[in-house]
Amino acid sequence: MKIWVPSQDIADTLSDLPEGIPPVECLIYDGRGPLPGAPEEVEVWVPPLVPPPDIPGLLRRMVRLRLIQTVTAGVDPYIPHVPEGVTLCNARGVHDAGTAEWVVGAIIAVLREFPHFAAAQARQKWDYHHTRALADSTVLIVGYGSIGKAVERRLAGFDVEIIRVARTARKAEGVHGVDELPDLLPRADVVVLVVPATAETAGMVDAKFLARMKDGALLVNAARGSVVDADALLAELNRGRLLAALDVAPIEPLPPGHPLWTAPGVFITPHVAGSTPASRRRMRALVRDQVVRFLSGRPLDNMITGHY
Repeated sequence: MKIWVPSQDIADTLSDLPEGIPPVECLIYDGRGPLPGAPEEVEVWVPPLVPPPDIPGLLRRMVRLRLIQTVTAGVDPYIPHVPEGVTLCNARGVHDAGTAEWVVGAIIAVLREFPHFAAAQARQKWDYHHTRALADSTVLIVGYGSIGKAVERRLAGFDVEIIRVARTARKAEGVHGVDELPDLLPRADVVVLVVPATAETAGMVDAKFLARMKDGALLVNAARGSVVDADALLAELNRGRLLAALDVAPIEPLPPGHPLWTAPGVFITPHVAGSTPASRRRMRALVRDQVVRFLSGRPLDNMITGHY
C-alpha cells in the first residue's frame, strides 16, 4: 500500500508497524515540490500542514484513495472535494495543548502589556506603570470543543469566570448555544475564538458581534482568519475601543503594509499556536495509530461526517 506523508519523521513512524500489519510504502510530499510519484497509486494521504495547491485536481487523480488523514483539526480545504467512498479524518486533539498554551500566553501578554515592555527594553527605557490583569476577568470561549476545553483547563488557576459557547447548547455541561452570543458578549472581558472554519463561522465576528463586546475587551483569535471581518475589527482597533491578539490573519502570510500590522492594540503571531514539539509528537502518534486501525479494519478516530 502506498501512502503519501508530509515529512520524513512521519514516514519513520510508519516504518515498523506491529506484527501482522502489512508493510506500507511511504512517499514524502510536502506540498511544495514535485509530486513524489503517481497519485493514481495512493491509497492513504496525509496532507501537509499547509494545504498544497490544486487539491481538487490532485484528489481527482487519486483513483485508489481510501483515506485522507489530515494533521490539522480544520479540514475545510478538503471537505468540498473528498471523492465518494473516501474517508476523511482530522487531527482533533493533536494541537490542543499548543493552541491552548498560546491562548493563555496571548491573553496575559496583551493584558500585562508585554509587547509594550519589550519595545521599551529595546529602547533601554524603564517604563514603569500599572497594567490590567487576567484575575477576576470573565472569559468567553466561542467554540467549546477539545481546544476550548483545553483552554479552560489552563485558565483554572487564574481566578476567572468562564462562559462556554458551542454551535448548540449543552445544558448538562453548562454550554450555551451560539444563538445566545448577543446576550453573552457584553459580559466578557476576553473573547476567545477557537471555532473551525466552516460556512457557518465565516465572518461570524462582524461589526454587530464586535459592537456587543464591552469597551476595552480583548478578542483572541486562535481559529481562522476567515472567522473575523478584518475591516470591522480594524475599525474598532483604530477607535481604541477593543484589543486583539491574533494568531491567524485574513491573508496568510499577512503582507507588508497590511493595516493590521500597525493598528493600535493588536498583538500578532504568524499562525504558530499549534507549532510545538508536543503537537509534533501527538501528530506522529495519531498518524501511526490511524494507519494501524485502517490496515487492521478497526474503526477510525476523528472521522468527519457532516458538521465538525
